This record gives sequence, C-alpha cells and structure tokens, in this order.
Amino acid sequence: MLNDVRGRRVYLASAPMDLRKSIDGLAVIVQHCFKLDPFTTSLFVFCNKHRDKIKILEWSHCGFWLHYLRLEKGKFQWPVSNCTGAMQIDYRQLRWLLDGLSIAQQKAHSEVKSRIII
Repeated sequence: MLNDVRGRRVYLASAPMDLRKSIDGLAVIVQHCFKLDPFTTSLFVFCNKHRDKIKILEWSHCGFWLHYLRLEKGKFQWPVSNCTGAMQIDYRQLRWLLDGLSIAQQKAHSEVKSRIII
C-alpha cells in the first residue's frame, strides 16, 4: 500500500495504457508524453482500457516502486479527458479513485485548514 503520499503530486494518465509496460516503459511515457520527470516524488497513475487494473509508478530515493492493483469485480471510475497527457489530482482524489469512486465527489466535505490565532 502507498504510504506517506500526502502533499505529493499525483498525475493520472488521461488515455488508457498498455499495462504490459513495466517500470522503464512507464518512465519513458512520463518523460516523453507527459513532459514530466519520473525521478521526482510525484506518483504517476496508469489504467488499462477495461478500467480494472491500475499501475502506479513511484520514485523512492534509490529506485522505483511499481504498485499494481487488479479488481476482481467492477471498474475504476476513471475520469474522461480530452487531452492525451496527464491530469493532476490530489491525494484525496486518488483515495476516492482507488476506492471505486469518482474523483469529482460533489457531496464530499470541503477540506478545512487550521488557522492558528495568536
């Protein structure tokens, strides 16, 4: 499971990917198609055309992690986009997506940030 991802950038591949690609193939897509650096602390999320499998590419100090999730039933609520690059989402939206929800939760509570009064 992904740990310590709050505050990190998360990018979703807008188009379905061939998930036979492994770390090197996905890193090339991040560099050349998304014009982003795969060696950052960002997470790069890819989905197959059936929307039942996800791979997440993550750099961790000295090497890449490749997280893989395959659903036994159902599909991910992958957002529809007109672009062919990557769409940036936040950690909360990633959790919704992994839990089978849409990243646009209309009834979700808005985020509350603390204010320190001195």
